[in-house]
Amino acid sequence: MTFVVTDNCKGCRFTDCVAVCPVDCFHGDGEMLYIDPAECIDCGACVPECPVEAIFDETQVPENQKHWTAINAERSPALPVINVQGDPLPGAQERKEKLGF
Repeated sequence: MTFVVTDNCKGCRFTDCVAVCPVDCFHGDGEMLYIDPAECIDCGACVPECPVEAIFDETQVPENQKHWTAINAERSPALPVINVQGDPLPGAQERKEKLGF
């Protein structure tokens, strides 16, 4: 079992989640974060920290978001590790509000 970042992260890239992660499982590109399932230790510490509710236990990913499980597994190994909290993307607060948070 692992955790999965879904599309609510896209365009936000809040990094509150990486600040509490005890391992280096978060990777990122210019749009969002991804979780490497090979590195995730299934602790779930990241889930309540995400201000846009983008992270799910892989068994609880909404049906219309299940494709993100494969996307995280495919993209994360090739991207740099993100293990320090940084600034969200420009426009992240507006996207957060648009998502209803």
